[in-house]
Amino acid sequence: MFRGVATALITPFRNGEIDLRAWEELLDRQARSGVSAVVVLGTTGESPTVRPSERRALIEAALGRLKGRLPVVVGTGSHDTRQSLALTEEAAALGADAALVVTPYYNKPPQEGLREHFRALARLGLPIILYNVPGRTGVNLLPETVLRLAEEEEAIVGIKESSGSLAQLESLFRLLRPVRPEFRIYCGDDDLAFYAYALGADGLISVLSNILPREACALFAHMQNGYLEEARALHLQLLPLVRALFVESNPIPVKYALSLLGVSTEEVRPPLSPASEETRRLVRSALERFSASVSKVP
Repeated sequence: MFRGVATALITPFRNGEIDLRAWEELLDRQARSGVSAVVVLGTTGESPTVRPSERRALIEAALGRLKGRLPVVVGTGSHDTRQSLALTEEAAALGADAALVVTPYYNKPPQEGLREHFRALARLGLPIILYNVPGRTGVNLLPETVLRLAEEEEAIVGIKESSGSLAQLESLFRLLRPVRPEFRIYCGDDDLAFYAYALGADGLISVLSNILPREACALFAHMQNGYLEEARALHLQLLPLVRALFVESNPIPVKYALSLLGVSTEEVRPPLSPASEETRRLVRSALERFSASVSKVP
């Protein structure tokens, strides 16, 4: 499994349809930037509103563009174990390097239900990265459950931890490192990446790197190389923009930012709505401040 920054890619839309030309340009931009992997059809990719035929087209284009250049991780989670199995089987058949599987949402399964859900997926053989984001799913995958899964299923190779809790990250390291030191623990919150790296995180699955992939990678590299002051300075420089990207539901702000950069449209699919005027002001201001601060660096 990769170490470093993986970009949780947006899905570009134009007039209600997938913009495959913009998608290929996004993939090429990421491949040139130094990221360690990409995630297709995660939360940032608006996976719940992407149709089956569109899923296949996005995955095939990503693999065709990046195979041999970058690992391609495909989001295959849903609220239904049977559906997640079908999506994971499809990703494996198409050649994905791993699946990112969110905890089932809305039905709020207990920890034992979560364990059985992920064990069923692991038996397919494709490497599985667990995805814990209780703010969206309504259920928290506890570190003790992650430990059991890591002990039971070799195909479960890592976790994207997006609880927003440093205490939970600490528990994951404390429980898992002695048992499976190769198990990857990825931060899933851009604003906590600096602190997660200090704890020993293997990388970040990032929204910010849609916009600033080189800078996101530089933060990881600084921490790995022991350049703490440089890492701290870059973290503080990036933080206002990171916070602006989450003032409304992801990916609304990041899509607006990419439209300002001329990378893709800001179009999102219902039930998401376009960025509010306040979000536009905050994102635009944060981008301008970041650009100004970069220009002042000797």
